[in-house]
Amino acid sequence: MGLTKTTAVCPEAIMELANQAATKNKPFVLSLSAPFIPQFFKDPVDASAPYWDYVIGNEGEAAAYAESHNLPSKEPKDVAVHLANLPKENKQRKRVAIVTQGTEPTLVAVQGEDGVKEFPVHAIEPSKINDTNGAGDAFAGGFLAGIMQNKPLETAINMGQWLAKLSIQELGPSYPFPKQTYEG
Repeated sequence: MGLTKTTAVCPEAIMELANQAATKNKPFVLSLSAPFIPQFFKDPVDASAPYWDYVIGNEGEAAAYAESHNLPSKEPKDVAVHLANLPKENKQRKRVAIVTQGTEPTLVAVQGEDGVKEFPVHAIEPSKINDTNGAGDAFAGGFLAGIMQNKPLETAINMGQWLAKLSIQELGPSYPFPKQTYEG
């Protein structure tokens, strides 16, 4: 995580990290981060694509990727499938592409598998939503915590959604105090 800005600023560094991850069979994660990343930094993003084990973005970032790559569809499901099935360097694990959609289900495509799995987001009363800034980063953080703990994919998605739900109840990209612990 956080490597997208490195992709834009120092492509050599991201490629070194990508190669190290593939060589040592370590998970390599890319967040599309913002629509301008796949639009204006297409070449560095594409160069790192064979190394992604996980790629995470929201529906706007997925659409921007589709547009910059002239995909026939900008539908989030179609983009997720496309991302999941790009050529991959490390064949020891399948790539997972995740597209979040705010209050709509989180979409997950797994390399070589048919269809897209949908995970309904955690319900929240609209009156409890304070600020959605940072919700995507919170999702990614919770998701990656699950992956690093060797949780099943479904549990990691649930952890990401849980943390995003906490985040949007706060002002700015912050988390509640006192600390809460995932107990899913």
